[in-house]
Amino acid sequence: MTRVAAIQMTSCADVARNLASANVLLREARTKGARIAALPENFAYMGQSEADKIAIAEPPGDGPIQSFLTATATELGLWIVAGTVPIRLPEEPRVAAACLVFDDRGRAVARYDKIHLFDVDLPGRTESYRESSSVRPGQDLAVVDTPVGRLGLAVCYDLRFPELFRQLLSLGADWFCLPSAFTAPTGRAHWEVLLRARAIENLCHVVAPAQSGFHENGRETHGDSMIVDCWGRVLARLPRGTGTVTAELDFVRQRDVRQNFPAVHHRRL
Repeated sequence: MTRVAAIQMTSCADVARNLASANVLLREARTKGARIAALPENFAYMGQSEADKIAIAEPPGDGPIQSFLTATATELGLWIVAGTVPIRLPEEPRVAAACLVFDDRGRAVARYDKIHLFDVDLPGRTESYRESSSVRPGQDLAVVDTPVGRLGLAVCYDLRFPELFRQLLSLGADWFCLPSAFTAPTGRAHWEVLLRARAIENLCHVVAPAQSGFHENGRETHGDSMIVDCWGRVLARLPRGTGTVTAELDFVRQRDVRQNFPAVHHRRL
């Protein structure tokens, strides 16, 4: 078994301040014995509006956010799932919401551009979101081999689309990582039940680092970063505030569960 960490943050519109907070929490994760630590969506920047991320977007492989991730992964000997980073796109004013994975030598080994974008008017509230105004949706799935098995990547709103996770399972995913910044109303209603459902229906571990609390733009995020096993049991969680939670992912047990309860092999459609 190998220990993983989910990191919870309350990010702001100051990249340097966010990176300093991430640095402390990544070190905490390493001290707790994690081999892989996952940061939440928008860990490096939560601006006043969706469009603000365009101004701080970085070219692929360059910029202060990616340099920080490379240096920290190398120094700590830690794999990092880097939430989302706004990455510039050729001939496109919008950016990619890119979930980047760095190995323990600081090399970028995987990238997943968020596919499902949050264009929503929250029922019964004045909150409205149009993520597609500043982010171009991705098209490709991403899985990567890690010291903790084969990892399938998804981001936040992707959680509501179970077909994505079925595809990741078909690509050999042993576990899913889902960096998120769930709104408080939708999080209270659906966050836990959806995370546990994705784990149960795929017999797969889920690691979900999240944003938590009130941000400078007035938005409140749900928090409740969570690590869930393949039977839907919550192994660790942090309901509110900032910090890290860790757990060991037991793939021997997961293989036994899949053999003894072969639901994923009984699919007809």
